[in-house]
Amino acid sequence: MINPGFHQSAINGCMQEMADLSRLRKRLLEADATTSARATDEIDIAGCATIAYSSENPAHPVEHLLDGRSGPGATRWISARPDTIEHIVVEFDQPQAISRLVYEVEEAARERTQEVRVEVSEDGGRSYRQILVQEYTFSPGGATYQREEQRFNLRQVSHLRLTIVPNKGGSGTATLTALRLFV
Repeated sequence: MINPGFHQSAINGCMQEMADLSRLRKRLLEADATTSARATDEIDIAGCATIAYSSENPAHPVEHLLDGRSGPGATRWISARPDTIEHIVVEFDQPQAISRLVYEVEEAARERTQEVRVEVSEDGGRSYRQILVQEYTFSPGGATYQREEQRFNLRQVSHLRLTIVPNKGGSGTATLTALRLFV
């Protein structure tokens, strides 16, 4: 049988603790804890590759693709040239096996259709093979964010090239929020 006096004293103890907030135990959660933690099979792109790019807005550099932030509102790479097809090439120091590719795109300001093409080279960038073409239609009143995750069985990738067409039907600026690769 539960001691009714114990139950009342436990409630009174909690009430006393609530009044003394200096005893509160707390810890700050990292804002991006769920997205910034590197998976054990994730390729450290910054540590094993050079990123070549056709342009970047100084306020939104290519480094933002690899900063571990993701999701709507995260930092992102933005082209410095509107209405221009842009390229980002991951040039690996040593050939890499790639089993999964994750990237994110966000556009909250204007309606547009952005195309992303992904190609790989296994011969030091002399020739490329297309592995993915994806279009995203954004609308400020509707879809503004897209996360793409694709699985592959790639063995000796020396270069991975993303080609970003900013707007297939008009004006726009190329943008990508995040890029992650996995072995």
